[in-house]
Amino acid sequence: MVKISAVIPAFNEENRIESVLKKTQGFVDEIIVIDDASTDNTAMVAKGYARVLRNKKNMGYIYCIKKGFKAARNEIIVTLDADGEHDPSDIPRLVKPLVEKQGDLVLGIRENIPRVSERFICWVTNFKVKTKDCGTGFRAIRKNLAVKLSLCGKCTCGIFVLETFYYNARVVDVTIKIRKTNKKRKIAYEHFIQIFYIIRFFFN
Repeated sequence: MVKISAVIPAFNEENRIESVLKKTQGFVDEIIVIDDASTDNTAMVAKGYARVLRNKKNMGYIYCIKKGFKAARNEIIVTLDADGEHDPSDIPRLVKPLVEKQGDLVLGIRENIPRVSERFICWVTNFKVKTKDCGTGFRAIRKNLAVKLSLCGKCTCGIFVLETFYYNARVVDVTIKIRKTNKKRKIAYEHFIQIFYIIRFFFN
């Protein structure tokens, strides 16, 4: 039977992460929380449900998921957010194409991509890889593929999918539910820089 690891980066999520972990544990064999130098009790709350890896200083999302990929003990890895936006009950649907050997990376597709900059990145990425949502944080991926990714850029938008394409990965889209959270969304300035990383990838 295929076993699953959940990798959850977290920064100052003490008020939201517990409900995410409670629900996630029913769908995976292992949970790894990468606490990105939180200044609250995120790590303490998570320890009751997960293996917690703490960064000494804030390193950012890409560093955290790569750290989680290396630490994961199982063949399939699921990434999801700590803020409750992703519904862990979607995990079985996400991993199904991997279990059935129909794909190597499964993307949890949102019905609406909120930021114009993110939609533009997806439009550019689609010249190489056809997917409806290249910036989703809810994914399932084979570990042997995940640990190869360098994830160059300011965020994972576009580049995550493009790097798996470099390794001839089969990408599958699965529609997911997005839950509303009370977390404020910042303007994603890094998207403007990310576009240059994506365009540069096209010429490598």
